[in-house]
Amino acid sequence: MAQTSLDRQGAAERRFEDYLEATGSVLGHADRCAPMHAYCTGLLLPGRRKSVEPMAVRVAPHRVQAAHRSLHHFVAKAE
Repeated sequence: MAQTSLDRQGAAERRFEDYLEATGSVLGHADRCAPMHAYCTGLLLPGRRKSVEPMAVRVAPHRVQAAHRSLHHFVAKAE
């Protein structure tokens, strides 16, 4: 049976989530997982600008200021 584009998309999303989970397990603190997830998602979403401000708009349009602070802190304070 041929795999549909929705099946492939679902499989890709599961692999992405697995990747984020594995990567998040070495961050040292659970509070870093959500910003890392948002940052990686923002990098993959459409859009020319990949700085934290436009990424915050794309990943959390309902709470842009908080997302911007969180993403900025994640990027600026990363060890």
